Amino acid sequence: MKSLGVNWFIEGSIDFEHKKYLLLDYLQEINSHFDRSRLYPNLTDLVFHYNNLLDFKRNKTVLQQAFPQRLTQADIDALKLTYQKIVNDDSTMREIESIISFALYKMDPALQTGKEIYDFVESRLSIDPIGLVPLMPYNGYFSLRNGNERTNWVYEYQITIFENKEDKFRGINVQFVDTYAQSITMTPEAMKLDLISKHKHLPNPALYYVTSDISFPLEQTLLPVAKRTLVKFISNAA
Repeated sequence: MKSLGVNWFIEGSIDFEHKKYLLLDYLQEINSHFDRSRLYPNLTDLVFHYNNLLDFKRNKTVLQQAFPQRLTQADIDALKLTYQKIVNDDSTMREIESIISFALYKMDPALQTGKEIYDFVESRLSIDPIGLVPLMPYNGYFSLRNGNERTNWVYEYQITIFENKEDKFRGINVQFVDTYAQSITMTPEAMKLDLISKHKHLPNPALYYVTSDISFPLEQTLLPVAKRTLVKFISNAA
């Protein structure tokens, strides 16, 4: 996947035509993935760059608050130095502002496309708990079936909770466990019994049966959307 640097819009030569070429080349690849319903990591990367540009435009700072994991201390120090050099140069700042305005304008339709694909995939998912669900269902398994395929992809999940001053967030870590071929005898209930017998560290796990009625790219789309949808489902039910 073609990518943009964290501070691509102020790196190197501050030239509108050059930055325009970099951006359009990047968006062409993003859209080519979206055309094939491949959401990730493309959507995450696009959202990061969009928010990074907004942060610079609104606050006149290159310190990214929304995605601190993408910036190392070295990144921050370099960006501070770059900013100090250009902030007093009116012509350079005008060129940067033109680049940012153009980039936001061009990124917006791609973001809308990504969101529409995400919403569509989510609308085709169904989630059913299998058997009794433990009182604290934040660690267990989910089985993922892609359209009419017989294969069930089973993952162990763990939901994590982290907070800041304003809000509480939930994330999910998953690890692939096994595959099961759906059949008359290998039902979701049979899968759960088999998982319990093979993996003793979870003697009474939750198992969620997640299915889509349309096939999607598994790693790039279905699995990431299913993970986020499962977090919402469990959080709402808890």
